[in-house]
Amino acid sequence: MSFITDPFALEFMRLALVEVLLLAVPAGLLGAHVVLRGLAFFTHGVGSATFPGLVLAGPVGLPAQLSALGAALIFAGGVERVSRSTRMAYDAATALMLVAALGLGVVLASDVFESGAGVDQLLFGTLIGLSADDVALTAVAVGLGVAGWAVFDRAWLAAGFDAATAPSLGLRVVLADWVLVVVIAASVVAALDAIGALLVSAILVLPAATVRLGAPSVRALQAGAFALAALEGGFGLLVAYQLDVPAGPAIAVVAGTVFAAAALTRALARRAPTGRRRKVAVL
Repeated sequence: MSFITDPFALEFMRLALVEVLLLAVPAGLLGAHVVLRGLAFFTHGVGSATFPGLVLAGPVGLPAQLSALGAALIFAGGVERVSRSTRMAYDAATALMLVAALGLGVVLASDVFESGAGVDQLLFGTLIGLSADDVALTAVAVGLGVAGWAVFDRAWLAAGFDAATAPSLGLRVVLADWVLVVVIAASVVAALDAIGALLVSAILVLPAATVRLGAPSVRALQAGAFALAALEGGFGLLVAYQLDVPAGPAIAVVAGTVFAAAALTRALARRAPTGRRRKVAVL
C-alpha cells in the first residue's frame, strides 16, 4: 500500500490528484456527448488551436489561460459558424479552422514573437507542478461545464440522436449546440496546465470512448467515463511519480492502453461462437 499512499503524502501530488478528479467530471458529463456526437476531433482541435493564443499571451501581457480561452472560443465559434452556414461536415470545418489556427500560431511564434517556456508547458502540461490557484481555476471551469450540462443535457441528447425532430419538442437546439462547443472549449483550457493542449483527448475523450464500447445507456456512459477518467488519472500520476516521467503523457499512455485492451476484448468477444458466449453467460 505504501506504493500508493506514500506519493500522495506530498502536497504537489495531492494537488495533482484533485486536479485529475475535477477534470474527470467533464470527462464524464461532456465526454459522453463528445463521443456520441462525433466531436472527438473537434475536442482535440480546440486544444491545438490554443497555440496562437499561448504565443500571444506573454508579449501582450495577458494570463496564458485567458489568452488560450480566447483562442479556443474563437476556434469553437468559427467551426460552429462555418459548419452551419456552409453545411460543411463538422470534422471538415474543424480541419479547416485548425489549419488556419496552427498556421497563425507558427507565424506568430517564428516571425513576430518569441515563444517562451510557458508555451511548451501549456502544450504538454505539467500536472505535478500545479498551484492551488490553477486547481481553483479548473474548479470554476468545471462548474460552468456542470451548469451547462444541467440546463442543456436533454437538448444535447435530442440533437445527437434526432436533430430534425428536436425543435418540435420545444428544445432550442441551436443555442444548445453553441453552449456545448463553448463548455467543451472551456474544459479543454482548464486541462491545459495539467494535461497540455496536445494531450487533452487523453482525459476528455478516451475514457468516454472506452466506456462506450460496453455502456448500456447514456447515463451509464457518463458515470463510467467519470470513474474511468479518475482511475486512469490517478494511476497515471503514480506511474509518472515512480518512473520520473511527465504526468500528462503517462496518463495518455494509460488511457490509450486501456482503450486498446477494451476494444480488443470486445472484438474477440464478438468473434466467439454464439454457443460459447451463452455458456460463459450462464456460468
